[in-house]
Amino acid sequence: QVQLVESGGGLVQPGGSLRLSCAASGVTLVYYVIGWFRQAPGKELEGVSCISSSGGTTYYADAVKGRFTISRDNAKNTLDLQMNSLKPEDTAVYYCAAEPPRWSTVRAMCVTQAAFGSWGQGTQVTVSS
Repeated sequence: QVQLVESGGGLVQPGGSLRLSCAASGVTLVYYVIGWFRQAPGKELEGVSCISSSGGTTYYADAVKGRFTISRDNAKNTLDLQMNSLKPEDTAVYYCAAEPPRWSTVRAMCVTQAAFGSWGQGTQVTVSS
């Protein structure tokens, strides 16, 4: 059974940085597309960034391009999201998710939450002064 556990969330001032981590157990992530999603209060879940099983292909939502960086360590079975230049609109619960690469592209999976079958419990990120 796949278990994903996020960590690293918290309260940060606008312009600050946070690094989220996702640790996996019960699965070898090297065979999975993995990604980060977020849900702000009153809004739908959205794909933030996803990365292919090899790490060679990434997708970023327009809202985070140039500020967030996704990375994976298949040896450690972990996924990270480095978030810089944070804005109040980045406030949300962030979830990591994993799924074998059943869809045609990483982007196609990342913009469709239903493409992912395994989810973590989420970590809160609050950007506020």
